[in-house]
Amino acid sequence: MMAVMKRTAVYARVSTTDRDQTPKTQLRELREYARRRKFKVAEFVDKASGRTNGRPAYQKMLEEVKKRKFDVVLVWRYDRFARSTRELVNQLEEFQSLGVDFVSLSEGTDTTTPQGKLVFTIMAGLAEFESALIGERVRAGMARARDEGKQISRPRIQSDTAKKIKRLRKKGMTVRAISEEVGVSIGTVANYS
Repeated sequence: MMAVMKRTAVYARVSTTDRDQTPKTQLRELREYARRRKFKVAEFVDKASGRTNGRPAYQKMLEEVKKRKFDVVLVWRYDRFARSTRELVNQLEEFQSLGVDFVSLSEGTDTTTPQGKLVFTIMAGLAEFESALIGERVRAGMARARDEGKQISRPRIQSDTAKKIKRLRKKGMTVRAISEEVGVSIGTVANYS
């Protein structure tokens, strides 16, 4: 029985459109890897900073992955693919939920293998740990501010404004209309309705 070729999205990115920077190096290695693995390849290439959302080939690839047009996403390095560890982990979690594998050639991450799945699990754990640490720092900062007598929430609105919001809401006005009428945010209107 003949093995089914895995449909593979190859993604390459260079930071600028300078003549000195070209995706050829990345693509050469990615194509060779895909050839050895007998992957059926579609290529997506951006010439843009990784710090920007203006990566049309990246967005197109993600749309096609969500439509399950690919079995594997193959990249040269993490930093050519994602802008941050959190974005990388989020994307890998989405790929996992879609049944799409991920291979980063330079880092040796390959979720088609048990070792690659382990690396992903460790990365996801580290990202969750980082998020928990940030939460702890925020809570500690808020506690310190409270202890110093600083207000850490939005200031309360004046009582006549709160009464007006309730009165208008009883008359059947929408939250949006009340927000515009009274000059407060929609969230504030919803809180006082």
